[in-house]
Amino acid sequence: MRLLLDTHALLWVLEDNPRLSRRAAAALGDPEVEKLVSAVSAFEICRKYELGKLPGAAALAEAFVDTIAAIDCTPLPISLAHAALAGGLDIAHKDPFDRLLIAQARFERVPIVSNEKLFDAFGVERIW
Repeated sequence: MRLLLDTHALLWVLEDNPRLSRRAAAALGDPEVEKLVSAVSAFEICRKYELGKLPGAAALAEAFVDTIAAIDCTPLPISLAHAALAGGLDIAHKDPFDRLLIAQARFERVPIVSNEKLFDAFGVERIW
């Protein structure tokens, strides 16, 4: 099984944050699960860190690739198909990061690990 981590889920895994649900933690702790981290999350975290919105993400922003490799995650690049699907989604949600993550989850047919209940309305399976 493969799972796509929403950006906040990735941050909470790295912080060992108790806000990560038990169900999500159990799924991510399964050695048979391939954990996908989108290039979208790299962009979102690094950009928000540079804007001062994620001051605690310095280490991650400075060594994103090495950090996700250290926690056994697989990078998921943004393809043209992902971008086209995200741009064409007929949904009211305007956050470009979320739109791309929704599109990737739909295109790749993988559940997304996220506490964002609004994702449920967009044709993706959500683990939380």
